[in-house]
Amino acid sequence: MFDNLSDRLSGILDTLTRRGALRPEDVDAAMREVRRALLEADVSLDVARAFIERVREKAVGETVIKSVTPGQMVVKIVHDELVNTLGSDADPIDLNAAPPVAIMMVGLQGSGKTTTTAKIAKRVTDLAKRKVLMASLDTRRPAAMEQLAVLGKQVGVDTLPIVQGQTPPQIAKRAIEAAKLGGYDVVILDTAGRITLDEAMMAEAAEVKRATDPHEVLLVADALTGQDAVNLAKAFDGRVGLTGIVMTRVDGDGRGGAALSMRAVTGKPIKLIGTGEKMDALETFDPQRIAGRILGMGDIVSLVEKAAANIDAEKAARTAEKMRKGTFDLSDLREQLKQMQKMGGLGGLMGMMPGVAKMKNQLAAANLDESLLKRQCAIIDSMTPQERRNPDILKASRKKRIAAGSGTTPEQINKLLKMHRGMADMMKAMGGAKRGPLAGLANALGLGGGMPSPEEMQKMAEKLQQQGGGLPPGMPGLPQNMPGLPGGLPGLGGGKLPGLGGGYHGIGKKK
Repeated sequence: MFDNLSDRLSGILDTLTRRGALRPEDVDAAMREVRRALLEADVSLDVARAFIERVREKAVGETVIKSVTPGQMVVKIVHDELVNTLGSDADPIDLNAAPPVAIMMVGLQGSGKTTTTAKIAKRVTDLAKRKVLMASLDTRRPAAMEQLAVLGKQVGVDTLPIVQGQTPPQIAKRAIEAAKLGGYDVVILDTAGRITLDEAMMAEAAEVKRATDPHEVLLVADALTGQDAVNLAKAFDGRVGLTGIVMTRVDGDGRGGAALSMRAVTGKPIKLIGTGEKMDALETFDPQRIAGRILGMGDIVSLVEKAAANIDAEKAARTAEKMRKGTFDLSDLREQLKQMQKMGGLGGLMGMMPGVAKMKNQLAAANLDESLLKRQCAIIDSMTPQERRNPDILKASRKKRIAAGSGTTPEQINKLLKMHRGMADMMKAMGGAKRGPLAGLANALGLGGGMPSPEEMQKMAEKLQQQGGGLPPGMPGLPQNMPGLPGGLPGLGGGKLPGLGGGYHGIGKKK
């Protein structure tokens, strides 16, 4: 969602960081460009103007102008102001109240309210270990109640039985009573929406709130709405009184200004963001991480959290031990590929790595093939257990059989085997390293003393950012002009990235 804004700000701030010293007029010229970038990203005029004034006030000062790296100081100031504008700290859904805790969902029709209701129910059930009941109050949209019931079965959460002829306030009261009798901890009320704001919808929402006194009132807003999202938030906050905002379709091509504007204009925190269609594609909105993504600094903490949520710790420990000894086989490689798929594929992982945002155009030109991981898993699935344990026995006839079974070619099989050998050698070298950059990276990957904490990973990311976003030099398979990408990253073939000095082990081209 923030790609356009990120590209513009990164380009503007890069011109400052390349200067040895900054004059006030340099900062003023850069701030004019930043203001233009914010307005083009759909940030409201008042918010953009206030943002620029705060940054200029801090940037045009003796400390910054005379500092050793004034450009980087300005980048830090812009980062800090982005964090302040987005809300300073993460503010998750508050469940600290006497059960059943009522959560009321409001918003326009088509914003993803019903799907988001199910996503929140799944999140509260899985992470907070609370018993949740969902209730649809939408009596107008055809099959709205049935949709929530289907989603409830999909995520394993109970829904209130449908009783025809009841009004939304009556359904809401029945949901609260059912939750008390059934021992539920949380009740999520999915209210009706309209195509546009109207008085009937607002009056209905206000009546439901009076009937249930919800602990949280969450506005579900589509990130693609742009400037209208600010008016939407103002209207609902004025009539119903919001406690927070959930942004949906953050994975789309919206320009991101709505998120910056809504928090600044309403003062209500953005609590969650929807990052995809799947039921688990919901993340806590953390201003620090979002600001880092906007400025191309990556998001190591989210990367670690995704790894923790999707990787089996015991299985990872066994694989790490095999890697350390240099004995991990193709079955272990298949597990690595599957885990990468769970964590968002190549694009999802790269987007969180420091330094990669500035290479977006080169990565796009490299034409990364997201289906590569599936194809490589298919190749391994077509092998016998003996072949997976001992890839050296794979001669021409066996490769021909595997290629036919997986719908690939012997050349693609050779690339996979070459990647496997390279990973095995690299991981063995890292596992044996006791000091230096290899030992540090081995520790980060769980090969030398366990996975570090998110705070430690964030410090590593900041260090890398200060060094220009690159990993330590001298790593096997890593071109020195390709910052931030480990050469042994699993699941990547063997193409070339334009403008990066020849071949790069680990990136596949789409055919």
